[in-house]
Amino acid sequence: MNMSDLNLTAVLYEQDDLRMEERPIPEPGPGEVQLKMQQVGICGSDVHYWTHGRIGDFIVKAPMVLGHEASAVVSKLGPGVTSLKVGDRVAIEPGVPCRVCNYCKTGRYNLCLEMKFCATPPYDGNLARYYVHAADFCFKLPDHVSFEEGALLEPLSVGVHATNRAGVGLGHTVLVCGAGPIGLVNILTAKAKGASTVIVTDIDEARLKVAKEIGADHVVKVSSRDARVTAQAIEDALGDKADISIECSGAAPSIQAAIYATKSGGVVVLVGLGQEIVELPVVNAGVREVDIRGIFRYANCYPTALAMVASGRVNVKSLVTHRFQLEDSVKAFEAAKRGEGIKIMIECGR
Repeated sequence: MNMSDLNLTAVLYEQDDLRMEERPIPEPGPGEVQLKMQQVGICGSDVHYWTHGRIGDFIVKAPMVLGHEASAVVSKLGPGVTSLKVGDRVAIEPGVPCRVCNYCKTGRYNLCLEMKFCATPPYDGNLARYYVHAADFCFKLPDHVSFEEGALLEPLSVGVHATNRAGVGLGHTVLVCGAGPIGLVNILTAKAKGASTVIVTDIDEARLKVAKEIGADHVVKVSSRDARVTAQAIEDALGDKADISIECSGAAPSIQAAIYATKSGGVVVLVGLGQEIVELPVVNAGVREVDIRGIFRYANCYPTALAMVASGRVNVKSLVTHRFQLEDSVKAFEAAKRGEGIKIMIECGR
């Protein structure tokens, strides 16, 4: 049998037990397409499942294929599929909702209680040679958009959703807390949406350097756990408080600092996930009418993210720092666990 006829997959059995194994090539059902996977990015959630075996209430109880930031080539059509054809290059939006509940019908399908999201227990992800997905959650890539860029539409969509929820627009000053991959895509998106000034905080000098390189106007290295000290450093750098703050670290002191550093009447969006219960200065936020909003993944954001990349308004290419072959996925995850680089991509195509 040719190697390309095998469906090599990266399967997480339990905490700290990631194996490469061969599985049958899946066949598409009605409304689905079979995909020959090309590029899959490693997300922090993938690493967390590997190292902890769970994220909150989502617990790995059975072997699960990892991976959800992905692009592919359509290799077979299921019954009823007319929107795609074999050979189409696509980006894969990894969450497929029920389409019929109130959340879905009102456009907030990311909140659907029946959501089937790649690499979220009990659903398999797409770090494999072949994968099957709903055709209407596959987005055709223009010829000039690479497979790596297609895979990066997933984290970029988080930035699109966060800036949508925050209401980022022309002339806004935006604080981004945390310069990891999600913080970086929020910088790119805020700038693309017309933010006049973006200031970024982090505890890591190297990450702040990258933030500056991709467009941050100011950076602040966090050196104190005192949120008011950090907030004052932000205000000093900006010359004022921020109109909007997008918190991407999940660290309690950082969330507190974001509230203190946001103008009265402004907005704080919580993107990063940390401890379940966090002490916040809610009186400060309340009396100054600082809105605190959450986000969960994204909804209706892939077309915008694709348009941003295809038009050249957003350049995500520099986010990719490491590349591995599918066969070396365990090594790729080990590099991600060590915190190497920004975005690690795994090439699945042959």
